[in-house]
This record gives sequence, C-alpha cells and structure tokens, in this order.
Amino acid sequence: MKKSVSFIIGMTMLASTAFAGEDLSKTIAKDYDSYLKDLFVHFHKNPELSLTETKTAARLAKELRAEGFEVTEGVGGTGIVAIMKNGDGPLVMMRADMDGLPVEEKSGLPYASKATQKDPITGNMVPVMHACGHDVHITSLVGTARRMNAMKDQWSGTLMLIGQPAEERIMGARNMMADHLWDRFGTPDYALAFHVSANDEAGVINVSEGSPYAGSDSVDIIVHGIGTHGAHPHAGKDPIVIGAEIVMALQTLVSRELPPRWPGVVTVGSFHAGTKHNIISDEAHLQLTVRNTSPETRKILLDGIKRIAVNIGRANGLPEDLLPEVIYSKESTPPTVNDAALARRLKTVWKAGMGEDAVVDIPTKGMGAEDFPFFTTDPKIKSVYFAVGGTPKETFEKARKGGPAVPSHHSPLFKVAPEPSITAGVEATVLALLELMPKK
Repeated sequence: MKKSVSFIIGMTMLASTAFAGEDLSKTIAKDYDSYLKDLFVHFHKNPELSLTETKTAARLAKELRAEGFEVTEGVGGTGIVAIMKNGDGPLVMMRADMDGLPVEEKSGLPYASKATQKDPITGNMVPVMHACGHDVHITSLVGTARRMNAMKDQWSGTLMLIGQPAEERIMGARNMMADHLWDRFGTPDYALAFHVSANDEAGVINVSEGSPYAGSDSVDIIVHGIGTHGAHPHAGKDPIVIGAEIVMALQTLVSRELPPRWPGVVTVGSFHAGTKHNIISDEAHLQLTVRNTSPETRKILLDGIKRIAVNIGRANGLPEDLLPEVIYSKESTPPTVNDAALARRLKTVWKAGMGEDAVVDIPTKGMGAEDFPFFTTDPKIKSVYFAVGGTPKETFEKARKGGPAVPSHHSPLFKVAPEPSITAGVEATVLALLELMPKK
C-alpha cells in the first residue's frame, strides 16, 4: 500500500528531528562541560532574595548580550528582557526566574551557598540559598541563548528571553506586566517556562495537558473579641475560641462544598492571639493559604471563608461592628493552565528528539503555585509550563530501600543534579523553539 506524500514528509521530518536532537544533545553536553557548569556554580554560590536580584540580573544580562541579544534591564524592578530578531515569524517567549530563598544551605555540596543578605521585607539579615532550583533555570536560559544564536540558520522569528525576579513572593511577573511588558516588547504568540523538579528523575521532561500548578491566595482573618479576665470568661467574648471554631469549620469547604473531583486546599498556617495565661484577649489573627486549579474553585473557597468566619462570629454573639474581618491579600496568582494542543504538539517533538522514555505526564501530588500565569492569562497566550527532572534515579532507589529521603524544594538539604537538569532543560527548550519558529 502506498503512503501519502504528507505521511512520508511527516515521517521524514520526525526522523530529521530525532537526528538533530541527537546532535543537539551532544553539543549541549559539551557546552555544559566547557561553560555552563562554571556559570551554574557561580549562580548557586551567589543567590539573591526576591526584589534584590541586582547582581544576578546583571550577570544574566551580560551573558545574553554576549550572544547577540538586545537586552533591557530594570523591567518591573530587576527583571530583564532579551530580544533576538531573526527574520519573519512568531514571537516566542521563554522565562526563567532568578530569586533565591532565605534558607541556610545544608546540602553538603562543595559549592554550597554561604551568602547572607538583608531581607528587603523584614530588614533582617538572613542566609540565602537557591533552595528551589532557580539557578538551574537561569543557567539553562543562557544555554538556550547560546544554542539559538549558534543555530540562527535553523529558525525564523523573534525570540524573547525573560529573567524574572521575585517568583518566590508571587510578585515578579505581576511587576513586569505592570511595567507594560507586552506594550514595550510585543505580545508573544507562545510562552514557555520550566521548573526543575526534585520529584522527577533527572533529565526527564514531565509535561501536563492540564494545570501543573495551582492558583494561590493569601487570606487573613482578624477575629475580634471582648477582652476580660481569664477567670471571668462570661464577661467577654473569647476570640481564641471563636477562631478555633473558624479553623475547624474551614475544613468543610474542601470536603463538603467542592465537588469530589475538584482539587482545593485551605490551610491555616498561622494562629496568633493573647499575651498571658489569665487574660482573654480582644483579638486573634489567622493567616491562610488557599489553593485552586480553576476560577470556579477559587470563588467557592474564598466566598466560603468569609461566610464561615462572619457567621461563626454572629453565632458567638459578637455585635455587628465586631464581626471577623476577612482580608484578601494582593499576594495571589491564578492557576497555571497549559494549552492542551500545544502541550501535545511539544510532547511529540520532545519524544522524537529526546526519546520516548524521556517524556512523561505524571500529575503533581501537591498544590504548589507559580506566578507565570500573570504573563499568559490576560491577554490569553498559548503556553506550556513543564518540569525537568533533577534527582538521579539511584537516589530514588536508595530512598525506596530505606536510605535518606529525597530533599524537597525549599529544604536546606535541597540539591538537584545540575548536569542532567541543565542539559535536558536546554535541549527541551531549544527543540520547542525550533518547532514553534521554523525556518521560512
């Protein structure tokens, strides 16, 4: 039976992609050994906190300028935007976040961070560590820039590379957008980003066709009371008791108000009240984190929090002017939702270029949040956010046999294997960019 011309051309393109991927993999490996390895160590040893990534941004800008990109610094604070125009074609954005965390590194690595810095929010001197892998992200961004510059004869369009500040505080993307990012540099046709993952095998690409990261809201509840002596509780209104009732009632939001297949989280992370054993205070302060994967879930949870808090206050006999106050913080982000068709398209490319076993779709077990959707939600931009595995297979095997547990993100013990993480991150990004910006 004869094959159609389109089938033959398609199979030829896939074979060509696979062969190009093999050559690309070897080239990236050499670039890691000769250049990217030392750059990663530099970034790892010199982390900076959210909103203060001045030296990191300067070094990243220098690296991207060296590859021929037109770089603008100071976008939305310490953010950078690097543009390379290479003929007609789509505008494609790739983002990497830059900030570290106020964590003292205890990984035992020879290049472990010993940095300290004044926290711009609290004013305290704190240790600083890349405890989430953003050093992998920015090193991979440089590796991508180096490959795309060297391969300009193989793609056509405009490449936008973004070094984003303050992801850990869910502020950086919002700040860059408030600085008129798309008005100044153009609205991308496609947007990409990845996160190194300690939960995935090193070098594996984990990509979902749905929501890889949840939306997040920070909520404060101020529970007012009427202070009195601890031996005379009848003379006042105890905000600790009222607050405790609110905490327990909030647990019904996910279990009884969300449909069973709709994921959501309501966690009370802080409960502060009182000053002494025998004093009933006049105020309690609750701090919550709320997670969702859709606008509908978010509304149910946020509306429910206010309804529960206010009406438990009423049930305890608080006057209307002392009912609990529910304060919704600006520190929030929508869920990250991948474009399903684009995710399937890139899966095909990655499997052809990196191998069938190199691409998986393993749903995350947690409800971590990202501020990447501030770039892609309004206006709506076709986007894919994927994960690159960072933990060697043997480390997982040792843990399963009773060895040390794999350190999580934000842990002082956090450490991912940089070589397979960075090289896979660069390769997956470059293959995606070549797919989205074909040579005309």
